[in-house]
Amino acid sequence: MARPGRAARRTRKAKAQTQAEPQGDQPPLAAEPPPRAGAGLPLPSPRASTNVMIADIVLRAAGSLLRDRLEKGLLVQSYGLDEKGRAKATRLIEGRSIGASLALWGASHLARRSPLGLALVAGSLALKVLYDRGKRLETKRRPSRRQPAAPPAPDDKA
Repeated sequence: MARPGRAARRTRKAKAQTQAEPQGDQPPLAAEPPPRAGAGLPLPSPRASTNVMIADIVLRAAGSLLRDRLEKGLLVQSYGLDEKGRAKATRLIEGRSIGASLALWGASHLARRSPLGLALVAGSLALKVLYDRGKRLETKRRPSRRQPAAPPAPDDKA
């Protein structure tokens, strides 16, 4: 029976070393440690794309809650701090239609994407403010449409 060649002996020796316990100061071969955030906290998932999706959902939900609270606060200030003003503010924010929500989302998305979009949205809002002020001034100037006063009663002195 022939002895194995030098290459075969090296291959067997390499296999034996990888299967054996590590020697000296080499750390043992272990599974990859879980990914960690900057503060040393473990991330929810080992996949980076999943972690980005989770962060996106959390940030959008938190932003939406904050925006709703801010809008309610502004409306309460303009309608009054009493219960009636709070109820009207809540009705306006929570009673928003899907169409209005989509329009607001579209306007904010357009304003966020480019300087031209921002100028378009800001200009539209400025025109809306001017239109609302004009309507308010017009209603103040126009006399209220009350029923005409009754004609004076005829004098019985004749």
